[in-house]
Amino acid sequence: MSKQINVALIGNPNTGKTSVFNALTGLNQKVGNYPGITVEKKEGICKLPRGVKAHIIDLPGTYSLNASSLDENVVIELLLNKNDKDFPDIAVVVSDVENLKRNLLLFTQIKDLEIPTLLVINMSDRMLYKGISLDIAYLEEHLQTKIALISTRKNEGIDHLKNLISNFKDMSVVPCLSASEIDQDYFDSLRKAFPNQLLYKLWLVITQDVNFGKTDRNQIEAVANFKTKSKGDLKRLQQKETIKRYQFINNVLKKGQTIDVSQAKDLRSKLDRILTHKVWGYAIFFVVLLTIFQAIYDWSSVPMDFIDTVFASLSEWAKNMLPGGAFTNLLAEGIIPGLGGIVIFIPQIAFLFLFIAVLEESGYMSRVVFLMDRVMRRFGLSGKSVVPLISGTACAIPAIMATRNIESWKERLITILVTPFTTCSARLPVYLIIISLVIPEGRFLGLGYQALTLMLLYLIGFGTAVVSAYILNKILKIKSKTFFVVEMPNYKLPMFKNVALTVIEKTKSFIFGAGKIILAISIVLWFLASYGPGDKFDNAEAIVKSEYRTQHLSKEELQQKIASHKLEHSFIGITGRAIEPAIRPLGYDWKIGIALISSFAAREVFVGTLATIYSVGSDEEETIKNRMAGEVNHILGGPLFTFASGISLLLFYAFAMQCMSTLAIVKRETNSWKWPVLQLVIMTVFAYIVALIAFQFLK
Repeated sequence: MSKQINVALIGNPNTGKTSVFNALTGLNQKVGNYPGITVEKKEGICKLPRGVKAHIIDLPGTYSLNASSLDENVVIELLLNKNDKDFPDIAVVVSDVENLKRNLLLFTQIKDLEIPTLLVINMSDRMLYKGISLDIAYLEEHLQTKIALISTRKNEGIDHLKNLISNFKDMSVVPCLSASEIDQDYFDSLRKAFPNQLLYKLWLVITQDVNFGKTDRNQIEAVANFKTKSKGDLKRLQQKETIKRYQFINNVLKKGQTIDVSQAKDLRSKLDRILTHKVWGYAIFFVVLLTIFQAIYDWSSVPMDFIDTVFASLSEWAKNMLPGGAFTNLLAEGIIPGLGGIVIFIPQIAFLFLFIAVLEESGYMSRVVFLMDRVMRRFGLSGKSVVPLISGTACAIPAIMATRNIESWKERLITILVTPFTTCSARLPVYLIIISLVIPEGRFLGLGYQALTLMLLYLIGFGTAVVSAYILNKILKIKSKTFFVVEMPNYKLPMFKNVALTVIEKTKSFIFGAGKIILAISIVLWFLASYGPGDKFDNAEAIVKSEYRTQHLSKEELQQKIASHKLEHSFIGITGRAIEPAIRPLGYDWKIGIALISSFAAREVFVGTLATIYSVGSDEEETIKNRMAGEVNHILGGPLFTFASGISLLLFYAFAMQCMSTLAIVKRETNSWKWPVLQLVIMTVFAYIVALIAFQFLK
């Protein structure tokens, strides 16, 4: 059995850490959360020389070990706790060749923890372009480490990096400098109090609220009072430490790095002037959005039609080829249509994640965040609120987690409460199927009506979030001010491997996450739709034959009438009929009502639910879309899915919470049930009123 070592991948944001992680692990990676907290954890397996396996943890981006946010705390707690199962055998610090001075601050701090620390200098392909040259031997000698000079874009230096990781036992654990010189008396007294503990480790515990393995926290707090009793004194010592480290780094880089400014070609400033312009910046962003939504429709239509037909044929095949009985019915009418209701949207969801990944990889997304900050501040939101609101287009859950870097509690709370208004990818299946049913396929100025409708729904969601924030800002009377800081990474061509891995990982987690819920709900719905209480269900065939005995119905028509009668008097039919009076003014029937309730588990279940309900008892080889298009409104007559009822449904899903996972995460982040309950009630009532007005006005 080969030995496995733990490797912690650490670095500042935008140093290409994700690219290094992808280069080492490929598809052997998974995403989860750290135990007990909602901070994303990426880990993977890498095969090293001589049969060694490396368990690689991609830690959240951090500028230093002086934590200012929860995800930076995660980095420190892991590095300080040798009892943690993920405690690294080697720390790999990823730096960017253009920002080496800033990146080395974190490196020198980790070296002080006496963990074998390897320095990776990424983006070496830009050295010639930027006029940078490095004396690697000199840097290795003075930084007391080994250095891997790599380019993930050109796949250069990766094998050398793997070799260095596998030989981590040969690496020096001697610190680069003595940080204790900032206050010799204080650190001497600290050393005497804890002679068996690492000095810099004690210093980090004293200055920050982090876990320290099994050391008694009270004892540590007592040590903090030896010399400094106020937080201000500790802050001043931290600042002294930072200055001392930068003095050391500057001295090393004077000889270890040379930059020929005349060679550096700066296209970045020219692009920034255009992309962050107060007029052209917004116009370009609007065009980018239009292009994305048009492409989502145009590129995915062929694979979607294919998937739709395949699942309809598969369901029909199961009915015809498998022996009759409850299991065959469950498979053909429950499981296959339910899964088909989500699989059909894989192409469009994959394209959405593709575009988001390209925007992030290219560096454009940071410019969008900077651009939108100008708008956000007028509505009382922190500039940092833009990140959750934009990332909410993928999923509200990680977006709400991303609010943890907002310092002001009130601004963070407002961002948490309004983020679910932004259109997440779970709403996409609902939007796409309804838009395809009620919006014609024509074009205006070359842009499809359906793509324009989809974009309008995204803009309505974002606009509602911003207006809601403005109202909450007035109600909660926020007075605190925060400063918006966003790093503008260099522009670069997106790496195919990074984009592909992002699309695969995100789509996979969406499909499997939603798939489990949909499969379970499909089985429950099939049971509720296939069985019912009383004589009206049990004697359905006799009742229908008696009712239509004077009419000359074909065998197929008679079977359809029996199936409809059974469905109406099944458990699900009785439940749907009970809630129908409440949703009838919105233009919905009891079947849509069942889909609304079941989709509270996850919005995307809406389509799967309708697919299951419409498939029960149906012998025709039809697609989900055709079945929905053929549904009749038994109260008003005519099709059930009209322009009025379709717009009503779209607006209901645009504004309603409809996601128990988001409610759970809001409860966790606010540590109270008060806010998620208020969120659920207000958003649902608002959605109902808007949908009601829309239907009554348009019908």
